[in-house]
Amino acid sequence: MEKRASFGSKLGIILATAGSAVGLGNVWRFPYMTGQNGGAAFIIIYIACVFMLGLPCMLSEFIIGRRAQSNTARAYSMLANGSPWRLIGYFGVITGFLITSYYVVVSGWCLQYIYSSVVGHLVGDADYVRTYFESFSTHPWRPVVCMLIFMLICHFIISRGVEKGIEKGSKMMMPLLFILLIVIAIASCSLSGAGKGISFLFNPDFSKVDSDVFLGGLGQAFYSLSVGMGCLCTYASYFKRDTHLTKSAVQIVSIDTLIAILAGLMIFPAFFAIHPNAPELMSDPNLASQYCGPGLVFITLPSVFQQAFAGVPFLGEAVAILFYALLSLAALTSLMSLHEVSTAFFHEELNISRRRGAIYVSLLCAVIGIFCSLSFGNTRDWLVIGGRSLFDWFDFLTGQIFLPMGGLLTSIFLGWYVPKQLIRDEMTNGGTLRVRFFLLYLICVRYVCPLCIILIFLDQFGII
Repeated sequence: MEKRASFGSKLGIILATAGSAVGLGNVWRFPYMTGQNGGAAFIIIYIACVFMLGLPCMLSEFIIGRRAQSNTARAYSMLANGSPWRLIGYFGVITGFLITSYYVVVSGWCLQYIYSSVVGHLVGDADYVRTYFESFSTHPWRPVVCMLIFMLICHFIISRGVEKGIEKGSKMMMPLLFILLIVIAIASCSLSGAGKGISFLFNPDFSKVDSDVFLGGLGQAFYSLSVGMGCLCTYASYFKRDTHLTKSAVQIVSIDTLIAILAGLMIFPAFFAIHPNAPELMSDPNLASQYCGPGLVFITLPSVFQQAFAGVPFLGEAVAILFYALLSLAALTSLMSLHEVSTAFFHEELNISRRRGAIYVSLLCAVIGIFCSLSFGNTRDWLVIGGRSLFDWFDFLTGQIFLPMGGLLTSIFLGWYVPKQLIRDEMTNGGTLRVRFFLLYLICVRYVCPLCIILIFLDQFGII
């Protein structure tokens, strides 16, 4: 029997799994949520939610993955002992596959914007940059080419295996991502007027805190950590038996949170340097499309960098190049983990080579990604269903239904179905480690996590 692959070092485990969690959401969703919800007040709530909801959910997937030492679908099946709970694993694989298919589209945009920054195509006012983005994103073939190039890069890394591909790639990309983030944050904080942005980020405004802010913090904590899409479970299946699961989970959520805060230090000082009325702008619902999601990083920030660093020739363009390189790295580390969920499934369940499994996944996701790309902006009626483009449907179904549902079912499964002794054995590495918070973990996974996820569901659909 072929020996199952594993990560070669503890550092590789931390960097690869942190890379899975660190993605585009850290850069474009966290700063927007922070700006709208009281600055540091939201950060405090977010950190509390990360440790109350995100950490237990992450640890749950770690327990399942390492225990089974198999792909996500088989892992749940092994612990479910033939019960219907085994379907959670297949649900996770499907979720990861669908996210891969449209996430690669946005990832490809990052490559285009690196090129555009180099050749000076993003030099112009905010209206010009907005027109540029709309023209590019709805073009019939340019975003498709960028998407295919990005998929090829990801495929090359995945096909090389766990240790030589994923781990080696993460060891190179994650430190580089961190360095780029610090460099841009320092440059942003050194601007005239940047102090207001720093003050806004770290001075809590509790007057804006209400139930919606708490629910927003819960949702951001859930989505930021890649919970419910099979990535964490799949990566955990490559953990060695002596890996300290609790310690690793704490380190990973800490890195993810630190990078999100650094993203705020990168964006807010530069934004405040050119927009003294920045808080009002970010709070205006009529301008939400410009200051959240793709609008923030592909429409607003290019003109922000250009204006903020206008005093030094070519500095704005250089910062933009570094920023989109950073964004590409964040997208790639996340895409690698998403791709691996399906690759491991095809490899083990179809009993084919890993390389062939990676080829199947890359080809299928590329085909679906082409249609998602062509549907962007609702410019092609044949790819619009019920008023939503195919891209929007994938985003809606996975983000608002599949991910919360997967997290909810996993919490119930591990909290109420899986024997407590099995959970204790995994958390303590067979009794060789001391775990002080086992009872607290059980309370969170049995009661707190399901309740929080249900609240997220209700909030998303306007029921509460």
